Amino acid sequence: MSAASPAPNSSGAATAIVAADIALMQRVAQADQSALGELYDRYHGVLFGLAVNILRDGAEAEDIVHDVFVAVWKKAAEFDSSRGAPFSWIATLVRNRSIDRIRMRRRRGELLDQAAPTDLPHQVEGEQTDAAAEAEANEQALDVRRAVDTLPEEQREALMLAFFSGLTQSEIAGRLHAPLGTVKARIRRGLLRLKDLVGVRP
Repeated sequence: MSAASPAPNSSGAATAIVAADIALMQRVAQADQSALGELYDRYHGVLFGLAVNILRDGAEAEDIVHDVFVAVWKKAAEFDSSRGAPFSWIATLVRNRSIDRIRMRRRRGELLDQAAPTDLPHQVEGEQTDAAAEAEANEQALDVRRAVDTLPEEQREALMLAFFSGLTQSEIAGRLHAPLGTVKARIRRGLLRLKDLVGVRP
């Protein structure tokens, strides 16, 4: 009886895929747009699924994937195949940027809760929007932006990094080369000052 045929070598197939991806990355690093297109066509679906799974928002997920491929185009030369496969690198970029987007959402919500007037409507119940309430909200939001511009530079800088960049207080401390306690104090003083400046409309 003849010996059974060996099972397909799945690890060999995976190695071939990684090698092909590395070759594509090398071409992207040489500004080969067709190579970037091949990578995009090969992995867009799974990367989009990863982003949607994290963000729960298709439009935002598509934005993240687009931004990541722009980053791949710009940074392909920095890819080091000895540290992992191209797909792993790209998937990590998608994951990290998706998490950053969620953190930014959360941070903005927290700061709005702290800095905005207590009567600022976050949403209007029902499907019909109250135009007067929306106009009032927009006017108060403009007041908040104007108030931010009047803050001392150190407070304004800390608040802008927290609000618009979505950084944690520890990350802001690292960015500004300042003690964490100092950063916390700047943000707190800035928020208190905003409340004093904006207040509640008569």
